[in-house]
Amino acid sequence: VQLVESGGGSVQSGGSLRLSCVASEYSSSRYCMAWFRQAPGNEREGVAVIGDDRSAWSADSVNDRFSISQDSAKKEVYLQMNSLKPEDTAMYYCAQGVRDFGRGCYVNRADFGYWGQGTQVTVSS
Repeated sequence: VQLVESGGGSVQSGGSLRLSCVASEYSSSRYCMAWFRQAPGNEREGVAVIGDDRSAWSADSVNDRFSISQDSAKKEVYLQMNSLKPEDTAMYYCAQGVRDFGRGCYVNRADFGYWGQGTQVTVSS
């Protein structure tokens, strides 16, 4: 599985960006696709996740500003980011994992075996 992110860039505070991630394949029909981010000196943190069952979740810090969506036919996942803040500055990574039968998707790093190279988002004040 290969994941390729795009859409990062530099914007001013209050601006918007839309990140995209295309997967070469799904490793399982039961999958989770997630966005993580990592700022310098910080741990990688989960931002949002969406599954083959269409369940979705986003972190409290972004859930009124960011939204995750997917086009499963294209094997693409998107992260629409509005009202960006300087603290959103980070490298954003796309990840894919397998959704356990009967469970939803969670942004536990250990559950994701496939990662993209990342796309940088920089928000200036």
